[in-house]
Amino acid sequence: MAGSEFGGAAKVGKSILHGPECRLREAFVDRIPAWCETYHLTMMTLPWAVLVVLAGWLAKVRGNLNWLWLVSLMIVLQYLTDLFDGAIGRKRNTGLVKWGFFMDHFLDFIFQCSLITAYYLVAPDGYGFWFMLLIGLTGGLMVHSFLCFAATNEFQIYFYGFGPTEARIGFIAINTFIIYTWPQFYEWTLPVLTVLTAIALVVLVYRTHRRLWALDMAEKARQEGSQ
Repeated sequence: MAGSEFGGAAKVGKSILHGPECRLREAFVDRIPAWCETYHLTMMTLPWAVLVVLAGWLAKVRGNLNWLWLVSLMIVLQYLTDLFDGAIGRKRNTGLVKWGFFMDHFLDFIFQCSLITAYYLVAPDGYGFWFMLLIGLTGGLMVHSFLCFAATNEFQIYFYGFGPTEARIGFIAINTFIIYTWPQFYEWTLPVLTVLTAIALVVLVYRTHRRLWALDMAEKARQEGSQ
């Protein structure tokens, strides 16, 4: 385990967009008004999530999928508040490291659920089973990261260069796809997406299982050698 310091203060790995994100963060972090604190930005995920579900509901009741553009806007806004909340906290030495870790990632899960709920609302009838599986599998990906963090004190949310930012881009692409094709391809795109998510979860759990097994065996050998 990597020391006794709180590992959630830093993430392990990088995404393919890490460089541009860092430049964007550094360019604008000092321009955020003094009255806007890290916890304000963190909690903004909650209204963004509410508006995502509202947009999905409006798209359904009004029969107008253009409301999904509002979902895409909420994804962009949630990305920006998520990008700068930790940066402001570090810059101003707010000290909310563990609170920020807990609340930020809990609200990320809420936002993720709001997206899948919006897609469920606009989907044709008969797809509830697939959405139930999808919300469980995407939740499983987050559970994997947190359990791995508890075992290693290393918080990893980037895999093969793919992380939350790339996932947000994927959701925006899904919104655009639905707007222009609904409901033509639902019968195969939703099952395929669910199966791919399941495969990703299995691969990640297998990799983590092998790593933790090796760590345990190495520790066991060390203890036996010191006796």
